[in-house]
Amino acid sequence: MVIISASFIVFAATLGFLIFESTKKTVAMTIDGHEKVVKTHAETVQELFNDLDISLRTEDYVSHSLDTKVKNNLKVVWEPAKQVHIVKDNEKKTIWTVAKTVDELLKDEEITISDHDKVQPNLEEEIENNLDIVVNKAFSLTLSDGGKEKQVWSTSTTVADFLSQQGIKLNELDRIEPKADTLVKKDDVIQITRVEKVTDVVEEPVKFAVVTKKDSSLAKGSQKVVNPGKEGLVTKEFEVVLENGKEVSRKLLNEKTVQEKQDKVVAVGTKPLAVTMVASRGETGGNEIYVSSTAYTAHCGGCSGKTATGINLRANPDVKVIAVDPNIIPLGTKVYVEGYGYAIAADTGSAIKGNKIDVFFATKAEAYRWGRKTVKIRILN
Repeated sequence: MVIISASFIVFAATLGFLIFESTKKTVAMTIDGHEKVVKTHAETVQELFNDLDISLRTEDYVSHSLDTKVKNNLKVVWEPAKQVHIVKDNEKKTIWTVAKTVDELLKDEEITISDHDKVQPNLEEEIENNLDIVVNKAFSLTLSDGGKEKQVWSTSTTVADFLSQQGIKLNELDRIEPKADTLVKKDDVIQITRVEKVTDVVEEPVKFAVVTKKDSSLAKGSQKVVNPGKEGLVTKEFEVVLENGKEVSRKLLNEKTVQEKQDKVVAVGTKPLAVTMVASRGETGGNEIYVSSTAYTAHCGGCSGKTATGINLRANPDVKVIAVDPNIIPLGTKVYVEGYGYAIAADTGSAIKGNKIDVFFATKAEAYRWGRKTVKIRILN
């Protein structure tokens, strides 16, 4: 009886187990990407996860509502949410997500990414638990490089970062405003001044001086060029500082004489002229002619102050000189002019032709008093 009773109990237990197992429903589950077949007596999807000792978060993805009745061959997909940290505009936010990639997550969070924005990691990166995502939104600013301006986009935090991002290199002498460690903000102006030093070699003429020396063999007031003079030549080496291509300073480094200058030498006559000429023996005779006479001064319009023979009338206002037609009275001839006195035929004039003379006076008043008249002159030699 003991054996029979024990056998009955074993049979009943086995039969009960077989009945219990045979009444389970088969569920195909995909758990975080892994497929698994589960046999369960759970009545709902919630009970199914409870049986599997899986705690669900509200952010998790479950293909069916939790109160869905479990049926045989039911397919249930579960994707657990992952914790992600998003840093945007220096503000950090922690979220739970079932997004597959960074791009999908940002779209879910309604964060628009432009072509100029920077995102780390890449938009194609798969989401992992505790992933840090940094979003740097780009902003517009003005870059002036060497005087050329353009609008650019930047996500840098400092001027140095901005230059690195733009691939801009500074030379040793270049200046930048604001300074490299300054934080960059929207609508800022980054000013780069390109500075360079160059050497400039130029040739410059050296003007000669005019040196005068007295010459007693020349009549007083007359001049003679002894040496025409010649300009010298020097080369100068300068250090030139350019800013944005424009010269801002120039410093002389070296100067070298290539050709020495030669001063112009002018001989100035000191031989005195006879102011009043007195007829000497042999000068009392001579031909007498009548001529039409006018008067002029050394300061008349277009006058140089020097006679055709080189007498400086301005330097010798008391000299007695007449202008003649050399074909009638040769230059250098001593004459006696009625009402004027002894004089030298030492000048010419474009209007003095034939029997005409022009009488020199020191002042205009004297010339006006002489006026125009016919006078007799005597040729002395």
